[in-house]
Amino acid sequence: MSDYLLTTIPTPKQNYNTFASRLLAWFDECGRHDLPWQQHHKADADIYAVWLSEVMLQQTQVATVLGYFEKFITAFPTVQDLAQASWDDVAALWAGLGYYARARNLHQGAKQVAQFIDQTGQFPQTVSDWQMICGVGQSTAGAIVAMGVRGRGVICDGNVKRVLTRWAAIDGDITKSATSKELWVLAERLTPNINSGNYAQAMMDLGATLCTRKKPACHRCPISSDCIAHHNGNPEQYPVKPKKTDKPHRYAFAIQLTYMGQTLWLKRQHPSGHGIWEGLWCLPLIQTDADTFCHAISAKLLCPSSLALSQTDMPLGDGQIANVLAQKISKPAPICRHIKHTLTHFHWHLAIVSITADDKLIERINHALSDVHAKFTWADGVNLAKPAAMDKLIG
Repeated sequence: MSDYLLTTIPTPKQNYNTFASRLLAWFDECGRHDLPWQQHHKADADIYAVWLSEVMLQQTQVATVLGYFEKFITAFPTVQDLAQASWDDVAALWAGLGYYARARNLHQGAKQVAQFIDQTGQFPQTVSDWQMICGVGQSTAGAIVAMGVRGRGVICDGNVKRVLTRWAAIDGDITKSATSKELWVLAERLTPNINSGNYAQAMMDLGATLCTRKKPACHRCPISSDCIAHHNGNPEQYPVKPKKTDKPHRYAFAIQLTYMGQTLWLKRQHPSGHGIWEGLWCLPLIQTDADTFCHAISAKLLCPSSLALSQTDMPLGDGQIANVLAQKISKPAPICRHIKHTLTHFHWHLAIVSITADDKLIERINHALSDVHAKFTWADGVNLAKPAAMDKLIG
C-alpha cells in the first residue's frame, strides 16, 4: 500500500447565474472609469464616440488610442462632421495609428450613418442595423448597441475570448469557426439583459487589466473561483491558437527625389483599391529582391538602371518613377538610411535613396505621373498624412 494518498481537487462547478453580477461588482469598484470615450457615467450616451473608440481600439492598446481619440473627436465632433470631411483630413489625424483600412471604413461608414440619421432621425439602434455599416462586425455592433444605444448587445472580441476560453476551458483552435461559434453561444448566455453596457466594458477591462495574455492576476479576478483554467493552473494555455509561422520579408527602395528643397510624395493608389497604406502619402517605393537590396545596402549606393519592376498590384506612380530614373539617371545614388518595419503579414525592409533632380528630370517625372493620373505633390511632407514607416525612414 502506498505511504500516501494522491488527492485531486474537483473541478469547480461553474455558476453561470452569478457570472455577470460578480463581474459588474468588480467593475464598479476596480474597473476603468476615466477613459474619454466611456459613457456609462453619463445621462445620455454619445453613440458616435463609442463607435469611434471601438474602431480605434481594434488591435491597438488603450494608451496608444488616447491621444488619437481626443484629436480626432475634436476635429470631427459629430458623425456628420466626419462624413463631410475629406479623406486627406481624416488620414492626417489617423496617420501613425496603423491598420489604415479601419480609417477608410470608418469614413465610409460615417457617410452611411449620416444618411441613416437623415432618413430616420436617429442612429442605427440594433446589432443587425449596425452590421450593415462599413467596417462594423458582430462584436463591434454589439459593443455599440450595449454601450452607446444602451440596448442589449453581446461582445466577443479578443479580450472577451481570452476570458471565456479560460473560464470554460475551451481548448479548440480559436481561429476555427466551430470554436468561434461555441464562444459566441457562451457570450450570449452570460450577457445580462439589463446593464449589458457596463458588462461589456467590464469584460474588456477584465481582459485588459487582469486576465492578460501573460501572468494573469488570477488572485484578484472576480470569476477565478469557478474558472477551470485557474483551477488547473494553466491559464496561459488559453486561448489555443495555431502555431505562428514566420512572416515573409519584402524589400523596397524609397526614392527621395528633391528639387529646390521640396520632396516628391505619391498618394498610394493600388489597382485593387485595398493595398498597403492606401490613400496615404509615401515616397515612391520600388520593390526589389533580397540580394539586390542587401548589395545596395552594403555599398551604400544604388544604380537606378538596375531597378527591376516585377511587382504586382503596383501602386500608381511607382513604376513610372522607376522607369524614368532607370532611363535618365546613370550615376549611382547614395543610400542614406534603411529600416525594418513590421506589418501584420510581413516584414518590410526599406532603404531611402537620395536623388537631387534637375529641371529636365522634374519635367519628365511630372509628365509621366500626369499621364497616368497619379496623385503627387512636391512638398516638405510635414503636414501630409503618412504611415509611421515614412517618418521612421526619413528620420
